[in-house]
Amino acid sequence: MWVIYALLSAFFAATTSILAKIGIEGVNSNLATAIRTTVVLIMAWGIVFLTGRQAEITDIGQKSWWFLAFSGIATGLSWLFYYRALQLGEASKVVPIDKFSVVITILLACFILRESPGPKAIIGGVFIAAGTFIMVL
Repeated sequence: MWVIYALLSAFFAATTSILAKIGIEGVNSNLATAIRTTVVLIMAWGIVFLTGRQAEITDIGQKSWWFLAFSGIATGLSWLFYYRALQLGEASKVVPIDKFSVVITILLACFILRESPGPKAIIGGVFIAAGTFIMVL
């Protein structure tokens, strides 16, 4: 089931890039990010309330709160830089660089989470890195 969610994530990430590139024309990138973030915030909390999960907020431990907060900061910074890059550059070049995050994630997972990537992940990471380099030349 996770593969279906991952494919849907990839599809919506792709449409996000195209919609953002069109919508950001003539709009300050930070303002555009704030608008996007507000929509995501409303949508996420709407889903929490629709599924009746709001009471579980008290079950979240302190460690989880800190790491979720740091993750939110990282997401915010990512979006701010992404929108600025998208505003200044071509989507067909900005997006591959943004997706280089896959390679960075593999490396961070090795060093921080102590995951051991298999040969497929290593080869895939090399291809993604090479493809990113080729696409932005």
